[in-house]
Amino acid sequence: MNTQFKMVVAVLAALLIAVTGVGCSGSGSGESTGDVAEPYRIGAVVSLTGTYAGLGTPEKNAIEMEMKRLNDAGGVNGRQVEVIFEDDATDPAKAQAAVARLIEQEDVIAIIGATGTGQTMALRDDIDRAAIPQVSMAGGSVITAEFDELVFQTPWPNRTVVPFTLRQLKERGLTNVAVISDTGGYGKDGHDIIVAQAAAAGVKIIADETFNPGDTDMMAQLTKIKSASPDVVLMWNAGKEAAIVAKNLKQLGMDVPLVGSPGNGRREFIEGAADAAEGFQFAAGKILVPEAYGVDTPAYDVATAFISDYTKAYDVAPDIFAGHAYDAFLVVTDALSRIEGDATPAALRDAIEQTSGLVGIGGTFTYGPQDHNGLTEADLVFYRVEGNEWVLAK
Repeated sequence: MNTQFKMVVAVLAALLIAVTGVGCSGSGSGESTGDVAEPYRIGAVVSLTGTYAGLGTPEKNAIEMEMKRLNDAGGVNGRQVEVIFEDDATDPAKAQAAVARLIEQEDVIAIIGATGTGQTMALRDDIDRAAIPQVSMAGGSVITAEFDELVFQTPWPNRTVVPFTLRQLKERGLTNVAVISDTGGYGKDGHDIIVAQAAAAGVKIIADETFNPGDTDMMAQLTKIKSASPDVVLMWNAGKEAAIVAKNLKQLGMDVPLVGSPGNGRREFIEGAADAAEGFQFAAGKILVPEAYGVDTPAYDVATAFISDYTKAYDVAPDIFAGHAYDAFLVVTDALSRIEGDATPAALRDAIEQTSGLVGIGGTFTYGPQDHNGLTEADLVFYRVEGNEWVLAK
């Protein structure tokens, strides 16, 4: 009797283990018939302090908003998405330390970031060692030109934006160009492409000056530029120093156009430059004037919904950089949704590379084995600041 009782208990225990085992297991896509599956963990390295804080803050806002929207709708493959943020303080060394912590301690399957080009490049060794995909929100050409199968990009790179910008100058008869750029990763990358492509674009560089990230006065450089009598000043940077350049130009009484980069397409520049922002021009994507997408197009619908949601959440309209972050989060989560089987970093990388026709804020993304940027010049327009607002330049 005692032996039979023990046998019954053993059988019942085995059945219980089998039942609970089924309830706890899930497919690689995250589906579960019992307990809730663990969330997908994504690391994000952004500049919340330092000279790029005005870029990184809207990036974080956009990702947090989209993460909440996605999770409230059920997540991806039945799993929630958790983004773990690290502030790199606009410092490549801190960016490297941040990504190392995310990889080693947080067990993330992808990295979004960084905000800046220099910080993005500082992540590369750790990304390669861990073999996890990275989607950068920075616009330096070097990010995807120095090809790495793990690294993708959401902004238009300088190698796309610079020729477009130079052509705009040529078409406007602004052929004697003075260049001023910062010495950081994005500024230097853009500067070098400007110098290399100016002649082919039909413009001549007659002055070439630089400043360091964090500088607070550029009068000395701009005084030299003034003496060269340029038709236009072409500035390449993405930090808050752009507003100082604009104000210094006005103080010097220079009555020539100031043209910048997509990095200046944010409210911080207009507020910082004040009346010196009037007439400023730059190339960027279409989010600042969404009618440029074409009313009633899928891109217009995506952009206007994002603008509405972001404005309600943060009481300010999104800028270029919020759009880059939206796109980076979209690229990763869309790829996750298409993975069959285990959602490993390798599978995620492959799914990102297979992205085709994905409508985002910066444009419609189509990546490939030799193209990890995914956008074209057709996604760009030329802007002008009028009355503290962005309008399409004529």
